[in-house]
Amino acid sequence: MAKILVTGGTGFIGSHTVVELQKKGFEVVIVDNLSNSNIDVLLGIEKITGIRPAFENIDCVDYVSMDRMFEKHNNIEAIIHFAASKAVGESVEKPLHYYRNNLVSLINLLQLMPIHKVKNFVFSSSCTVYGQPDVLPVTENAPIKFAMSPYGNTKQIGEEIIRDTIHANPCYQSIILRYFNPIGAHASAEIGELPNGVPNNLLPFVTQTAIGLRKQLQVYGNDYNTPDGSCIRDYIHVVDLAKAHVIAVQRMLTGQAGCRVETFNLGTGRGLSVLEIIETFEKVNGVKVPYKIVARREGDIEKVWADPTYANNVLGWTATETLEETLRSSWVWEQNLAKRSKAE
Repeated sequence: MAKILVTGGTGFIGSHTVVELQKKGFEVVIVDNLSNSNIDVLLGIEKITGIRPAFENIDCVDYVSMDRMFEKHNNIEAIIHFAASKAVGESVEKPLHYYRNNLVSLINLLQLMPIHKVKNFVFSSSCTVYGQPDVLPVTENAPIKFAMSPYGNTKQIGEEIIRDTIHANPCYQSIILRYFNPIGAHASAEIGELPNGVPNNLLPFVTQTAIGLRKQLQVYGNDYNTPDGSCIRDYIHVVDLAKAHVIAVQRMLTGQAGCRVETFNLGTGRGLSVLEIIETFEKVNGVKVPYKIVARREGDIEKVWADPTYANNVLGWTATETLEETLRSSWVWEQNLAKRSKAE
């Protein structure tokens, strides 16, 4: 079976994608600098699949080390590129870090592909490229708006870099996957979302507050033009998201992508507010999540959710996990982390 490089493969989405790739028989090489993940994730992947993937502790911004990695792990047939800084708020505070980390790493990979004869590239993009859409749900044909954060801008620029590169190298192909909001954890509770330090995403902050690691959850704004005043997003189970990456790789390897760039929205098609997520989490798991309303966070979009019809029809992919199952899996994962912590 084909060998796949997964950059950022010990991260949240990356680790779940590695599991799904290995379940389908792919050989996986992970590159990750562990800047926002933990080496113990490899053990979780091994427990689930029975296979410990090859791992290289490398920063994708380091061109020389990446070149050596390709020489060591030859015959890589596709790249799934997750490695990037991804917090909207932090990107506003540290824009140059985001531009260097997210764009240089991408350029390095695209430069190394022809040298090492890799022709297939899956890019981890984001619904942030749409800004605040004029029409909801948002389709792939919606206009790309002025980015509301440096993070969102790196995704916009990244997509442009990929399109220009593929146009200049027509025997190469790429699939761009625009994620909405991944949440949840693997059903085994062996892997899940485990950011280093204070979480930037909603669900780990919810679970850490529910279990007592955080005193209170902050809800950024209750004065948006939404039914309850809080931001609305399209929350998708991370395993559903991971499966889409496997389908994308299979599509390219079998020639269905047609040596070009294809773009797909990955979401459920349902918009939910921050307060709805908190309320549903409390109801499903029988716990309370103390929270307080604070000022809006710079860079946040008011409301966005996907029209996933194109991915449904062309990829044959559909998000299947329910919100209740997804929120339950997040809580089980957090409880499992607590048990491990006590055992240590």
